[in-house]
Amino acid sequence: MKAVLVLEDGQTFEGRAYGAVGETLGEIVFNTGMTGYQETLTDPSYHKQIVVMTAPHIGNTGVNDEDDESRQYWVAGYVVRDPARRPSNWRAQRSLDEDLVAQGVVGISGIDTRQLTRVLRTAGVMRAGIFSGDALAADDALLERVRNAAPMKGAHLADEVSTSEPYVVEPVGEQTAHVVAVDLGIKAMTPQQMAQRGIKVTVVPSTTPASSILAMQPDGVFFSNGPGDPGAADGTVATLREILDAKVPFFGICFGNQILGRALGYGTYKLAFGHRGINQPVMDRTTGKVEVTAHNHGFAVDAPLDGESDSPHGYGKVLVSHVCLNDDVVEGLECRDIPAFSVQYHPEAAAGPHDASYLFDRFLDLMKGQHA
Repeated sequence: MKAVLVLEDGQTFEGRAYGAVGETLGEIVFNTGMTGYQETLTDPSYHKQIVVMTAPHIGNTGVNDEDDESRQYWVAGYVVRDPARRPSNWRAQRSLDEDLVAQGVVGISGIDTRQLTRVLRTAGVMRAGIFSGDALAADDALLERVRNAAPMKGAHLADEVSTSEPYVVEPVGEQTAHVVAVDLGIKAMTPQQMAQRGIKVTVVPSTTPASSILAMQPDGVFFSNGPGDPGAADGTVATLREILDAKVPFFGICFGNQILGRALGYGTYKLAFGHRGINQPVMDRTTGKVEVTAHNHGFAVDAPLDGESDSPHGYGKVLVSHVCLNDDVVEGLECRDIPAFSVQYHPEAAAGPHDASYLFDRFLDLMKGQHA
């Protein structure tokens, strides 16, 4: 069945329907990972985004019930070049195409994803739409529908993907600490990484007030990854500032890094095409070590790269602790006068390299030092 991908700038790509048939709109982005498509599809950070896979062969290992990072597929749409005709893996329980249909994800296959990626790298990410079946009937109105779609800039989306009720991930072995994790779009591997270190994790909804978090008397507070524009998350920023004022050890990942940046008084901005994949080089400037890391972000913190700077909101000295070696984007913040730090990438890396898993140990050390 014919399908068409329409970009906001008027360019179109014709291919075949893949997954569900119909219409979908969203911001189109590309992911450079050669593996981990199931984890990508279930990453809540991709909410409202059409994901282009730059690796040409997708679906070879099928899907299973163990590798999901959340309760559902979150992508708005899916673009691949050559989908697998049949999965071949001992862990596969069904095909990727079956899951895309079951979860209503409209996709397109058979297009030149390399050409499309070059377009997005040059012009920047933009709104797009995938149309197949009856949605193709009004051909002349497709571009208008794309241009009428909501932009990502200014979108507050964390509340749409967060858990509705608190839940607990129990520690493995003897308990070493208790962390309250604010779910802004958390991936399942994150509390698992903490649990492996003996940390009991209480995951709470994104709208949980600071007073409720502090009432649990946690050893530390964690803010997760998540979708949307950090510039629109004023309530979340205000919550974090109360946590910082209480001097409770804090660790943030991805969206949590951007929220920390805003809480400290720095700005955020939208990247031209973002970082999405499992092969991004980042330097830990506190050690000089270079890590290969997993990323999924379209926004970044605007903080001084050279030396320590003063927090504009009065939280003392702040250091940009990590930086992307491809483009000098801020990839981590470390507060020198309060117990707080964050990174822009994903140290839980599912799928991806494990170079940065030490950051969970660093969080545990911070909590132990605070309560020594």
